[in-house]
Amino acid sequence: MTFRLKRAVDAAAIPLYRLRGGRPWTAGYHTTKQRAIEAAIDADAVSVGRELPPQFGVALDERVVEYAWVFSHLRRSGPIGRLLDAGSIFNHDYLLRRTPLRGSDLTIMTLAPEKHCFWHRGISYVFGDLRDTYFKDAAFDTIVCISTIEHVGLDNSLLYSSKNERDERDERGFIAAAREFRRIIKPGGVCYISFPYGARLNLGWYQVFDGPMIDQIVEAFAPSEHSVEYFGYAREGWRRASAAEVEHSVPFDVHSGSGKGDDRAASSRAIACLRLLT
Repeated sequence: MTFRLKRAVDAAAIPLYRLRGGRPWTAGYHTTKQRAIEAAIDADAVSVGRELPPQFGVALDERVVEYAWVFSHLRRSGPIGRLLDAGSIFNHDYLLRRTPLRGSDLTIMTLAPEKHCFWHRGISYVFGDLRDTYFKDAAFDTIVCISTIEHVGLDNSLLYSSKNERDERDERGFIAAAREFRRIIKPGGVCYISFPYGARLNLGWYQVFDGPMIDQIVEAFAPSEHSVEYFGYAREGWRRASAAEVEHSVPFDVHSGSGKGDDRAASSRAIACLRLLT
């Protein structure tokens, strides 16, 4: 009931949100972002080889790109089989009711139970560390890890768990997670990973990846083939980019206020989206 009330209040605040210039993380932002994500997924706005629409995702964080990107790939990949959501990025009704997630064999893994779950849809929930999972070898056909691997091994006590032992300083934790993904995915499976990209930076609760760190993920996973797509944010919104164009990007950290600018960036100013085939 409390969750539904909060959503209703946020939706009602949209006129004020727009009047104030659409500032990220103010009242009305979450509803605006959700509607933009739904529209982007349904329009297949982030598909391979196509430029993003003009003014795409202005003043919205990277989820508007990441969700549309992974849905586009999943819909084109054929049967997704047994799917692992490594990080609980799909744990939202408006995503779960869309193909190919609707009716899928989906397991969601994250550090700790969340306030809302959809077990009645047949979804499995598992709680633990992505560096050392409970799953058997070759347990999944598809793995999706959206904006999660950058948190692995760092301070996850701020937002994702109340346990003090989750306040870590393991900057190489993402490598162990990539190796674990390789162990638990079937031959012929596909793994999708996205993360903040740009100038190497550790913010304590997550880190921004640079080119050598992407190479470390690829080396740890040891795919038969892989591809990387880059996206950058500017005042005009999100766009496709080359690695060189966004290699110096710096995010806005909403918790510390560092990196804030007049472009209304809500979080990352660049992301990399990695597709790995076994």
